[in-house]
Amino acid sequence: MGYNVITAAFLVTFGRLSDIFGRVRLYNLGFAVFTLGSILLFITPSTGDLGALELIIFRLIQGIGAAFLFANSAAIITDAFPVTERGRALGINQVAGLAGSLVGLILGGILATIDWRFIFLVSVPVGILGTVWSYFKLKETGGTAKGEGIDWLGNMIFAGGLIILLLGVTYGLMPYGSSQMGWTDPYVITSLAVGAGLLVAFPFVERRTKYPMFRLDLFKIRAFLMGGVSQLLFAFAFGGIMIILIILLQGIWLPLHGYSYSSTPFWAGVYMIPMMIGFVVMGPISGALSDKYGARTLATVGLGIVGAAFVALSTLSYNFSYPEFAAIIFIMGLGSGMFGAPNTTAIMNSVPRRQRGSASGMRTTLQNSAQTASLALFFTIIIGVLAATLPTALSNAVTDAGAPQLAPIMSKIPVTSALFSAFLGYNPVGAILSALPHQLTASLSPSAVATLTSKQWFPETIAPSFMGALRVSFYIGAVMAFLGAIVSALRGERTIAEEETKVSSTVKKV
Repeated sequence: MGYNVITAAFLVTFGRLSDIFGRVRLYNLGFAVFTLGSILLFITPSTGDLGALELIIFRLIQGIGAAFLFANSAAIITDAFPVTERGRALGINQVAGLAGSLVGLILGGILATIDWRFIFLVSVPVGILGTVWSYFKLKETGGTAKGEGIDWLGNMIFAGGLIILLLGVTYGLMPYGSSQMGWTDPYVITSLAVGAGLLVAFPFVERRTKYPMFRLDLFKIRAFLMGGVSQLLFAFAFGGIMIILIILLQGIWLPLHGYSYSSTPFWAGVYMIPMMIGFVVMGPISGALSDKYGARTLATVGLGIVGAAFVALSTLSYNFSYPEFAAIIFIMGLGSGMFGAPNTTAIMNSVPRRQRGSASGMRTTLQNSAQTASLALFFTIIIGVLAATLPTALSNAVTDAGAPQLAPIMSKIPVTSALFSAFLGYNPVGAILSALPHQLTASLSPSAVATLTSKQWFPETIAPSFMGALRVSFYIGAVMAFLGAIVSALRGERTIAEEETKVSSTVKKV
C-alpha cells in the first residue's frame, strides 16, 4: 500500500517536471532509483520489526522510481510515434509491462522457495539493464517547457493531501480497539478529513498559479475528460480484483484441491495467467484498431466485457471448476486489453505536445489513486462481512470438529489475521494452536487436531462467508465498469491536438 501511495502522490509532480527538464532524462532517473530500491530490499540488513520497517521504507524508494517511469512512459511513446501508429505502440508497451510482471511473478515465486530476498533480486539485473539501455538508446523527441517555473505550493498541497488521504485509507483497514477495522480511529478520521480538505483546496490554488503543475484546463478537452473519468472508473473496478482473486485461490480453492499452503503463492500466480494472456492478446490488436477507427467503440465495448465478466464471476461457487474460472478471467483480460491502449491513446492524442508529461502524470494518478481506493473498498467489504459471520462460523466449526473448548478463542480471532495468514502462505490454524497454552492443546484429541490442521478445514469454514462478501465486491466492480462504458461512449469523435492537426495538414500538402 505504501508503494501505491507514494507512486500515486508523485505522478503529476514528476510529469510536470518532465515537461520542464525532459521526459527521457527523468525516465532514466526513475529506472536508476527503482533499481536502487530493489538492491536495498534485497540486502535488508535487520530482522523483526526493524527489518519490516526497512522493507516498507525501501518499497517507498521503489515507488518514487516507479512514479518517474509511469509518469513518462506514455508521453515518450506519444512523442516518438505519429498519430497513425500510437495505439499499436502503446498497446505493445502495455503488453511488455504485463509480460514482465508475469515473468517476475513466476520467477519470484520459484526463487522465494529458496529465500524471500530473491523476490527483490529478480528486478535488479533488469533494472540495471533498463537504466543503461534507456540512457544510451532513448532520445528526447518532445519539446520542453524551458523557462517555466515550478509550482512548489501546488506540489506540496497535492502530494501532501493525497499521501495523507491514502494513509488514512490504508490504516482504515487495520483493526482498532475492539473493531475489526480502523475507520473509527481518530487518526484515520483526521487523515481522511485533512487529506480531502487539501485536495479540495488544490484547484483554487492552481487557478492563481502562473505555472500550475495540474493543468486543469486540460479537462476542458472532452476526449481528455471522458478518457480520464473512464480510466478512473475502470481502475476502481479492476484495481483490487487481482489481489482478491489471488486470496480466493490461496486461501480457499488451492488448499481444497490438495496444494500445500507454502506452495499456494506460486500456484495462485500461475492460475491467474489466463487473465494476463487475454490482455496480451488484445492489447496490440485494439491499439492498432484505434489508430484507424478511434477509441470510443473499442474502449466502450472493452469496459462492457469487463463488467459482464464481473457478473459471471459472481455466479461461481467457492469450489468452482477451474476451466470455467479460467475462461471468465481470460475474457476479463480481453476486455481490459480492449480498453487500455485505445483509451490511453485517445487521452495522449488530445493534449498539446508540451503538456504530455503533465497529461500522462494526471492520467496515471487517476488510475493509481483509484486502484488504492479500490483495494480499500474491496477489503472493507470483505472484512466487514467476515466480521459479522466468521466468528460464529469458526466457533461452530471447531465444536463440530470435536474441540468445543476452542470455540471462545476461535470466535475472537481478528478477521484480518485469519485472511492474510492464508494469503501469506501458511495454515492459520496451525499458527493459532502453536500459540495456545500447552494445557489447552493437550486436552485436544488427536483426531480433532488432525481435522483442524488439515488443508480443507479452514478453507471450508471461511468459504461461505468469504464468497458472500466477494459477490458484493463483484457487483460493485460490474457497476463501475458499466458506468465507465457509459462515460467512454460520451467521449465524442476522435480528437487530436490542434498543433498535430496542423502538422498533419502541412505534411499532406507537401
